This record gives sequence, structure tokens and C-alpha cells, in this order.
Amino acid sequence: MGNYHQFCPIARGSEILAERWTPIILRNVLDGCHTFSEIAQGAPGLSRSLLIKRLHELARAGLIGISPKPDAHGSLYEPTPAGQAAGGVLDAIGAWAENWAEVRPEHSDPGLVLFSWCRHSLRHDRLPQRQLVVRFEFEQHGRHIRSWMLLKGGEGEICNFDPGFGDDLVVTITDALIFTRWHLGMTSWAEAVRAGAVQVTGPPGLRRALPTWNAAPELATRRRNDYRRSTATVGEGGSARPMRRR
Repeated sequence: MGNYHQFCPIARGSEILAERWTPIILRNVLDGCHTFSEIAQGAPGLSRSLLIKRLHELARAGLIGISPKPDAHGSLYEPTPAGQAAGGVLDAIGAWAENWAEVRPEHSDPGLVLFSWCRHSLRHDRLPQRQLVVRFEFEQHGRHIRSWMLLKGGEGEICNFDPGFGDDLVVTITDALIFTRWHLGMTSWAEAVRAGAVQVTGPPGLRRALPTWNAAPELATRRRNDYRRSTATVGEGGSARPMRRR
């Protein structure tokens, strides 16, 4: 970790939290990713060696604890009280960015949207009772990618290989930025479809239901509205309400 050689709390905190990839790794751990593979899945582009380095740095800084898995194959990563408290810092950064940092094409990774959707914002209560497979097709870093969302028993997982049950829906993403903006509640699913950014083939009922299985657009819109109300209150002499992640 870098050292600013300053007693200022912002400088001391930045030595830990402002390292490249550290906020993303800590975000994933706080969001329930407790194995190496889970953390890595939520940080595409992060090398294995750098992830190992950052995890050990967070452990030395007292933000995460590392323990062996019960089967002794690999490790488990859990946030400490200090790590949990750092979540408020990440919340504040996220709340600020949702309102002031533009979402650009380089921020638009359909694979990461699917990871976030399936892991954090899947509407389990709205899923059909039967097993479903949704195939997603998109371009990523110049490569044609296929990913499958397997929905079963009210739960979901993303597969990078064909689970072999047949595809109930096929979603072709032609504009990653618009797809990402839908996930962030910045545009509607209907607008994304009309723009040709998302094309869905399959039974009409499932096509209509698909976007309702994602709670993220509604939650993101609510967070932005809460932030705007809280900052307006501050401007009137009040105090801001804290924001929560996801």
C-alpha cells in the first residue's frame, strides 16, 4: 500500500481504501462473496495475483478475516467490524457517483450486469415455479460471449457454459450501455427494446416477465431520489440521511 506520510484521517484512510481494486474487492466481500472465485467473478479484469495481494493487504489492515474452508480446500473471506464500518464509505462514494459520475461505454459490461442481477437483485418472489434457462448473447472486449441464467427453485445462477436444459428465452444485447443504464434505473426496459439495444425471443409471457425479475432498476431510482432529497435537506440546514449499498 502507498503511504502519504500524513496524519490526516483522509490520507490514512486513502492508504487503505484508495488502492486500485481494493474498494471493488471489499464491496464484493461485504455483499456476500466469501470465496476467492466469488470475489473474482464480481471483479472481471482483476488478475489472480493482484487479487491475492489485495486480499492479504485488507487482512493486514484489519478489514477482512481469512480462515480455511471447512473442507480445507481454499479460504473463506469475511468482513471484520472495521470492514463492515468501511461499508459506509463505499455507500457514500456510490451515492455520490450515482448522481454526479456519468455512466460511459467503458463502464458497460453486460457480464457484470448479469452477475449483479443474479446475485444481488433477483426478484425471487416473481420467478416462475418451474426451471427456466435464459441465454444472453453480447459482445465483450471484441469477443462474442454467451452466458446462461439458470433459474430453479426460486434461486438463480450465472453459467458460462450451456447447462444443457434448452433455452426458454434468448436475450441478445446489442448496446451494452443502454442495457447497463436499464439495470441502473436510467432508462426503461421498453425504451431499451424499442431502441433495439435488447432483443428477446421466446414465449410472450416470459418475454414480458423477464425485466420484472430484476429489482435493481427500481432500487437505483429510489436511491437517487433519496439522495436528492437528503442533499436538498442539507442545503436547507438539515442533515443527510445515510445511503445503503445495493
